[in-house]
Amino acid sequence: MFGLENLSGPAQAVATVGVVLAEAFVLYLAYGLLSNTVGATVIDALGGD
Repeated sequence: MFGLENLSGPAQAVATVGVVLAEAFVLYLAYGLLSNTVGATVIDALGGD
């Protein structure tokens, strides 16, 4: 998908780690945004304080 298979061994490993870290960062930001926007509504709906 990103053309990582065309890289040599060490470069492919570094690129793969970079892609995984970037994906983790995006998911972390998305989860934080989602929990800030929807969190209070869900807690109120479930009867929390």
